[in-house]
Amino acid sequence: MVFWVRLGSGLLDRGCLWERSPNRAKMPAMVRLKRRLLWLFLTLPALVLLMGGLYMVGMGTLEKEPRTLLESLQWAAETLTTTGYGLDGRWSHPAMALFAILVQFVGVFLVFLVFPIYLIPFLEERFETRLPRAVPAVKDHVVVVSWGAPVASLLERLRHAGVGVLIVEAREVEARRLYERGETVIHRPLEEGVVEAAFLSEARALIANTTDEENAAVILAARQSGFRGEILAIVEEPLHRRPIVLAGASEVYTPRHMLGAALAARASWRISPSVSGLHSLGDLFSLREVRIRETSPLAGKTLKEADVGAQTGAIVVGQWLQGELMVPATSSLRLEAGGILVAIGSDDNIDHLVRLAVGSGPQPHRGRFVVCGHGEVGSKVTELLKASGEETFVIDLAPGADVDLVGDALEVELLESAPLEDAQAAVVALDSDSATLFATVILKDLAPNLPVIARVNRSENLDRIHRAGAEFALSVSEVSAQVLSRRLLGEQAVALDPGLKVSRVGSRGLVGYHPAQLRVRQRTGCSIVGVERGGTGLVNFPEDFRFEEGDGVFVCGSSEAVDRFVETLLHSSPRLRATP
Repeated sequence: MVFWVRLGSGLLDRGCLWERSPNRAKMPAMVRLKRRLLWLFLTLPALVLLMGGLYMVGMGTLEKEPRTLLESLQWAAETLTTTGYGLDGRWSHPAMALFAILVQFVGVFLVFLVFPIYLIPFLEERFETRLPRAVPAVKDHVVVVSWGAPVASLLERLRHAGVGVLIVEAREVEARRLYERGETVIHRPLEEGVVEAAFLSEARALIANTTDEENAAVILAARQSGFRGEILAIVEEPLHRRPIVLAGASEVYTPRHMLGAALAARASWRISPSVSGLHSLGDLFSLREVRIRETSPLAGKTLKEADVGAQTGAIVVGQWLQGELMVPATSSLRLEAGGILVAIGSDDNIDHLVRLAVGSGPQPHRGRFVVCGHGEVGSKVTELLKASGEETFVIDLAPGADVDLVGDALEVELLESAPLEDAQAAVVALDSDSATLFATVILKDLAPNLPVIARVNRSENLDRIHRAGAEFALSVSEVSAQVLSRRLLGEQAVALDPGLKVSRVGSRGLVGYHPAQLRVRQRTGCSIVGVERGGTGLVNFPEDFRFEEGDGVFVCGSSEAVDRFVETLLHSSPRLRATP
């Protein structure tokens, strides 16, 4: 079973069943095929000459019927191509008969070898659509060097904002997939004039998303060419941040470490206050997730009964419960012990809510956190959990200082030896989404009540991981999209789930109206949860409240609902907005 999960990992992570080695990926396919054909054309004449020479010697020595070299070569060619044997069809000496049989089988093998391995791929490649090595002149675009999970969601946001994207991709398979999907992509090695081909002088920003070494080279080339725009680098190793900044990067990000921090915060209530920067919304508001303890006075009450807004000043916009985000947060929403509230407010407001959600009783501590995978994400999760006073049990393929059990987290026998029954939660931080999916299934089978928190690479796989049983799943693509879009677009938005996005928009078109007059939920499906005005954050709107020029308006809902809000209310006629 594990074999098939390994074999099928590409279906979730890459869309194919195998991955070429790095050296082969760097060599263009047409060059490889031409080399194959060259070897074929050199080998066939040599093979005919060898077989013909042996046949000439054998006929003269064993059969006593000498043949000329030309006759022998003709026999060898006819036999190897399976077209016939001319006048020679029978041999009296056993050695000659065995030799003829051998050559016949070699000929049949060559026929089956040449066509599928050499000629058909060559013809397919020859007539296949050529990948573009250049594009028409573009301007005010964002250049992305190398496609990957950290930039996937960002590109959707850029396109939605009307910003053009040009992808420079050196990997042929990936470039072809992007090209067939309709992306603007150029395929060429990074060292071959990428700066000029991508019209970098006319670009608004460059995003370097390849290896750390290649990132540094691309950034240096861009700066040396005179590019003065934003250069954002996504690095794998935090120690490389400073060298890449010295190379000319405007900002350097490590999305996997931010994802590790977010996963750790989801696992332990003790870490929740320390990662608020990831969900920052402007200077006054942030979106935070707060776990409700059994001893909290909120546990078991409805949102109306708890009166969270009046007690803390924070606005609850949803609740995570058993892997499902319950939105919208209506007055009848019951706050469950163990659930995680999603709330918006100032840092002081959220701190009040945290104290209320924790309660006055001692924190029950039961068992360790099982962490599957100790790579970049898993090691960050372990570090934060230990720093907050939690105990961990780490499973990884390679031994290490923090690794308690060495082995494959997809092996049922191995997981059975882990302390799952007494664990507080399991954090699955494996490299591929398919491995994460399968590990989640195994964990839920072995310990059905164990909460599973999963790291996901590609945001489109979030739903699959949830269906596999994960209580929470976070995507590195969404985490990086939030920080990058904030830098590139000035967008202040947090998307925790397809059903929940909080965005900061302007007040254009709303000036002079009270939120109740606009019938926001009925018309768009989202809610206005806060207003930023003159250094003050407002979450309650008295009857005399009216929107003013310069207000920052925070709206909450699905991505589609937020888009409808912008189109329906911000861009429509005032006569159509107000309630009669």
